[in-house]
Amino acid sequence: MVTVGSTMLPLGTEAPRFALPDPAGKLWTLDDAAGPAGLLVAFVCNHCPYVRHIAPRLGVTAAEWIAAGIGVIGVNSNDTNSYPEDRPERMESQAAEWNWTFPYVSDEDQSAALAYRAACTPDFFLFDAERRLAYRGRFDAARPRQDTPVTGVELDAAVRAVLAGEPVAGDQVPSIGCNIKWAAGNEPSWFG
Repeated sequence: MVTVGSTMLPLGTEAPRFALPDPAGKLWTLDDAAGPAGLLVAFVCNHCPYVRHIAPRLGVTAAEWIAAGIGVIGVNSNDTNSYPEDRPERMESQAAEWNWTFPYVSDEDQSAALAYRAACTPDFFLFDAERRLAYRGRFDAARPRQDTPVTGVELDAAVRAVLAGEPVAGDQVPSIGCNIKWAAGNEPSWFG
């Protein structure tokens, strides 16, 4: 496991388009995933201890955000040849275990991860109603093997600002987690 931080894509960046399948084969696009008030694109996977640590709380808060008008989509960009636990057939049951009600899709060719400059799992990108990046960074300060409670307070505050049509206040702290498992030849020049 290599631990890395977010690349911190510039605020105001337009949401890159994607068309990615869920485990059942349904294709999800940016338009399908977005809510009327915005969109959270979460780069996650099944096996990462950082994702596993926050996953149940992410399920709870994501359901609240969806009800309020923010679309949420989970994107698994890991190379499943090297990390079979992240294969699509395992994604559906894992999402159900964590009570994820949002689409959880596979980025097999890693094009979405490259377009978003995603570096780690979890890595969060919150876009406003105009699909401009309003927040990128961490869920909260909780980490595996630490006593800090998992609350999602930082990302939740950002979502609430977007819902109110206000800029996200305060510093945006990069997410930290396992590096995305790049397929041979896909590792970006900005990685590492």
